[in-house]
Amino acid sequence: MSIAPGLRLPTTRGDWRLMGRTVRLVLTLPVYAAVAVIAAIVSLTLFVVSLNVPLVLDLVVGGSLPLASRLRVLAELYPFIGTSFNFAQGILLLVVAVLTGVDIGLVTYHFREHGLDLQQGGAGVAGVVLGTLGAGCAACGSAVLLGLLSLLGVSTSLLFLPLDGLEFALLALVVLTLSVYWLAEGMRGGEINGCPVDL
Repeated sequence: MSIAPGLRLPTTRGDWRLMGRTVRLVLTLPVYAAVAVIAAIVSLTLFVVSLNVPLVLDLVVGGSLPLASRLRVLAELYPFIGTSFNFAQGILLLVVAVLTGVDIGLVTYHFREHGLDLQQGGAGVAGVVLGTLGAGCAACGSAVLLGLLSLLGVSTSLLFLPLDGLEFALLALVVLTLSVYWLAEGMRGGEINGCPVDL
C-alpha cells in the first residue's frame, strides 16, 4: 500500500524533534497554551459525558440532587476519579484529550498567525474531528461502527474486538499524532515567538 505523493509520516528522530519543538514553541505563548488546556478539558469532558448521556441528563442536568451531589456524580465519570475506566483506558483517554488540546492549539496558531483558510489547514481540522470522534466513545464506538458497516453487509464479528472498542481511541491517537506532525511540518522554516522552526 503506497502513501499519497507528498504525504510524509514521522519516521525519523528529526521528525519527532520537529514536532516537540513546534509544540513547545507554540505552547509557550500564553494564549495558545490556554486554548490547548481548555480544549483538552472540554474534549475529556465530552468524551466521558458521551459515554453516560442518560445518567448526566437524569442526575446532573435534570435531577433534584443538591449542586454538590451533582458535581460529585459528574466528577466520578472522569478517569482515575471514578471507576468507569481501568488504568489503560484512563491513560489512553487522557493522552487523546491532551493531544486533542495540543492539536487545537496548533491549529488555532496556524490559522491566526499564518492566515490559512480551511482548505490549507485541513489536516489539523481533520485530525481534531477524527480524533474527537474516535476517542469520544471507545466503549460504544464498536456499536456505532457496527451499525454503519452493517449497511454494507459486515457481520456482527466487530462486537468481538480484542480491545473492547479501545481500537477507536488508538486510531484517534494515531490520527492526532499525524495531524500534529503535519502542522509542525507546515510551520517548518517559519518562526514562532521569535524562534526558528527548523531542525
